[in-house]
Amino acid sequence: MNILVIKSSVFGDNGNSSTLVNEQVERLKAQHPEATVVVRDLSAEPIPHLDGERVGAFFTPADQRTDAQQAVEDFSQTLIAELKAADQVVLGLPMYNFGIPSQLKSWIDHVARAGITFRYTENGPQGLLDDKPVSVVAARGGLYAGTENDTVTPYIKLFFGFVGITDVSFVFAEGLNMGDDVKEKAMSEARAALQ
Repeated sequence: MNILVIKSSVFGDNGNSSTLVNEQVERLKAQHPEATVVVRDLSAEPIPHLDGERVGAFFTPADQRTDAQQAVEDFSQTLIAELKAADQVVLGLPMYNFGIPSQLKSWIDHVARAGITFRYTENGPQGLLDDKPVSVVAARGGLYAGTENDTVTPYIKLFFGFVGITDVSFVFAEGLNMGDDVKEKAMSEARAALQ
């Protein structure tokens, strides 16, 4: 079993989402001692944001790429290979200013590749990756789940569905900035849901 762990908190392992993710990974490793775990910590190893040069590298034919362009392509392909190889994905997802962390957006921008992880057809886009379970641990300072202000949940579902992964479940830890008692209760409920 291959488990891909993606942590996107700017606080690294000190973030609430990362704390819950790390606990979940330990549970999975106990259940599957043979599992291979690949950790992609987007705070410790940030992925460059897309710019004209990186996008240009993607669209330059392989036999015409410079060494720098090939390095960009190889990096993108490494991220895609990690996702393809995973039997299960655990994603730590804080909400920052009503959106996903920019580090996670950079990961998505290097993984969502036309002709590689999805393609356009006359019937609309088609995901090219095999479906697999994705457990999203969503940490928020306020209360957003199920409201129109939660732009994160539909966006993450849309992205994974776009590349062919529809088995996406969410565990929410909310109200984490609304006092110690609320935070303790929310973290406890999230832990129970993960178990």
